[in-house]
Amino acid sequence: MTTWTALTTLTGKPAAEALGEALEALEPAPTGVGVFEVEDGSGLWEVGAYFEAPPDEVALALLCAAHDAKPFAVSELPEVDWVAHVRRELAPVPAGRFFVYGSHDADKVPDGVQPLLIEAAMAFGTGHHGTTLGCLLAFDRLLDAGLTPGKVLDLGCGTAVLAMAAARVLEGATILASDIDPVAVEVAEANLAANGLTGTVHALVAEGLDAPAIAQVAPFDLVFANILMGPLLDLAPGIAGVTAPGGHTILSGLLNEQGDTVIAAYLAAGFVLESRDIHGDWTTLTLRRA
Repeated sequence: MTTWTALTTLTGKPAAEALGEALEALEPAPTGVGVFEVEDGSGLWEVGAYFEAPPDEVALALLCAAHDAKPFAVSELPEVDWVAHVRRELAPVPAGRFFVYGSHDADKVPDGVQPLLIEAAMAFGTGHHGTTLGCLLAFDRLLDAGLTPGKVLDLGCGTAVLAMAAARVLEGATILASDIDPVAVEVAEANLAANGLTGTVHALVAEGLDAPAIAQVAPFDLVFANILMGPLLDLAPGIAGVTAPGGHTILSGLLNEQGDTVIAAYLAAGFVLESRDIHGDWTTLTLRRA
């Protein structure tokens, strides 16, 4: 089925959210609306809508004028079987002792690895992105150094691939996987079941660190936070507060040029930088709470 997208940018979160709400009232109504911060330090936010019929471009222009946004860029997207496309493009990913794959590549899982099954339809967090790969490799290195955390938090878990990696190798550990998005938590639970890991990870909906379950288990010996620079900066004191002394945190979701800013915030919060790894355009940080 052919779909249309309409994308614009404007300054400030409140204005972007207001425009997003206004888009939802359009006719024809969009099938989805997204509001995202542009992670380049510009202060811009991107607002996008998806339509199953051509959008009313006059109405879009009026919304831009009312909300002081740039003109919408409207594009027609041809019908594509995205799952089939992803399956063709996403080969299995080895990451140290871990091996991330889709069910269509089940016959390619080698012996002696920790397998992590993530379906192509849940592509974000498969390990192909430099941030997820970086986190898995950083965790693998800590394991090689003898780390055996008893309490693990996967903050902003997405597919829960990092929580599942911990569950594969840490027998008896208490592992939490949290996300602000209820759909992500449903995906996490589905992945846990597909990997035979139901019951080894507690998946929950939480905004940042604000959840009783997190407070009850803290402090954690290891915290994964593969999110974005803005939330990582906001959460630095909180992550320090839930990380045990001597415990580690693995951070990603960072463009390479954002690494110094995040390192400074976490040093100020009481962490020591142990490693900084680059995978393509993305940086992964491994820090230890002093």
